[in-house]
Amino acid sequence: MTGTLILVRHGQSEWNLKNLFTGWRNPDLTEQGIAEARATGKALKAAGLVPDLFYTSALRRAQHTLDLILEELGIENVVITRNVALNERDYGDLSGLNKDDARARWGEEQVHVWRRSYDVPPPGGESLKDTAARTLPYYEAEILPHLKAGSSVLIAAHGNSLRALVMAIEGLTPEQILARELATGEPVTYRIGPDGKLVERLVL
Repeated sequence: MTGTLILVRHGQSEWNLKNLFTGWRNPDLTEQGIAEARATGKALKAAGLVPDLFYTSALRRAQHTLDLILEELGIENVVITRNVALNERDYGDLSGLNKDDARARWGEEQVHVWRRSYDVPPPGGESLKDTAARTLPYYEAEILPHLKAGSSVLIAAHGNSLRALVMAIEGLTPEQILARELATGEPVTYRIGPDGKLVERLVL
């Protein structure tokens, strides 16, 4: 018996469109983001992937994405678990800034380090390592036991909180995970064995 884990990065947000650092700020989805979320719901339904359990972050864009996926799957009146452990990486002082303005202020090289290093946080914010330090214990304590028992779990969250999970599940190095892009609204699906280990990665 294997469990199924479906990871979905939220659809395009209003701040993705404006090229702003978002982090824990709370913009909603754009029209494109809504369409991406609905497309994911349709794809899951076409593949016969109907989750049993649903998790998302404390942020609107991820919650809205999950709501739209559930609508497309025809699922109503279910318990949705929302937790800050699944929130996006906190970008600290960069939050709300245009990425080009940040480069002009701190220099392209420094901003690149903050965005793409594993363990160097921006001022007042989190690195990917910091994000993993809150996301992985939550996953291991609250979600993994359900997967080991054979349940199907959908997590609608964010690029960096999901990167932390992908890194652990696939056994990637910090360098490998930093090179992995997770597209908005695109599901990443795994079969997880009763030992909690990856059995296979599914392509929809």
